[in-house]
Amino acid sequence: MPARPSIADALTVHLDRVTRRRGALGAPQVLLRTPTLEYSYGDRGQPFHVASIGKLATTVLAMQLVDDLDTPASDLVPGETLDGLFVIDGVDHASSVTVRQLLDHTSGIADYFGGRTLSGPTVKDLMIAEPNRFWQPADLLEFSRSHQRPVAPPGERFSYSDTGYVLVGLLLEHVSGRQFHDLLHDRIFTPLGMDDSHLMLRSTPARGAGTIAPVRLDDTDVAAFRSLSADWAGGGIVSTLDDLARFSVALHGGELVSDSQLAEMQQIRNRFRAGIHYGTGLMQLRFTEFFFTLRGLPSPTGHIGVLGTHLFYDAKNEATVVMNFGSTREMVRSFRTLIQIEARLTAEARARPPRR
Repeated sequence: MPARPSIADALTVHLDRVTRRRGALGAPQVLLRTPTLEYSYGDRGQPFHVASIGKLATTVLAMQLVDDLDTPASDLVPGETLDGLFVIDGVDHASSVTVRQLLDHTSGIADYFGGRTLSGPTVKDLMIAEPNRFWQPADLLEFSRSHQRPVAPPGERFSYSDTGYVLVGLLLEHVSGRQFHDLLHDRIFTPLGMDDSHLMLRSTPARGAGTIAPVRLDDTDVAAFRSLSADWAGGGIVSTLDDLARFSVALHGGELVSDSQLAEMQQIRNRFRAGIHYGTGLMQLRFTEFFFTLRGLPSPTGHIGVLGTHLFYDAKNEATVVMNFGSTREMVRSFRTLIQIEARLTAEARARPPRR
């Protein structure tokens, strides 16, 4: 019987095939770490836009700076910040929105990035059409205020919203008296030695800024666009495979939040879509919901980003997985790769002799 290929060999075969199919997109960036394996593919050192993986960092800051997540957001930001964002049928629900609801996407607020508009383009569309526009957080709130409507009263429905995370970012600035990007550096990047990480267009990494990997919204590479400033507290971080792995290890190892706070983040209350469930600022994957043949795979926790970015921790296999596929059109391929990784890890674990 031929020997079983190693996880590294099997993943290389898979990723070589993926790279050929991606054509001009080139090789994706992948890092897998377990207690017995470290495997990377693609340009390991190339910084990339992490997209909504950044929501994990924003949630960590909220855990550190807000004593009670059930505090009304209106207690922690100037009153006018919430004006017009939670009005449904003439009733303003702003006073009942909590920090937790903003973090777990149950506040009912609209989503400026890709949510339905009353008319005209979304901010995602405008980022492509107006590449030199620099978006301030207040501009993003004003877009939702003027061009969108809330999707539901607070607490009644899960509806993914980048606008909600803009509010969290502003709330953190108000509570701390510090700018959001300074909080990221002071409380996460610098303590963890994430020297290649920064908030795009707003800060500089400790090691110095360089060119980032392509950022493709649909078919347009927006990596050099000032309009990427529209990604802020909801996912504007630039990082690397190794820096994000450091962040994940610190998050799950108790360096950034307490055990009880991590458990709170991991308490799953809502479903984003089949196979992807949501706690507080954190996702859990349930592969069986993708396809029944995937029964038995672990349920890793972490976050994805719209660019096919992934940061997940698989507690069963003690595995950290970081990936960047760099395009809104690459989400399916990125998930197929994650499934390959988890399937290989699971098969190897089953093949090991039991411990005595």
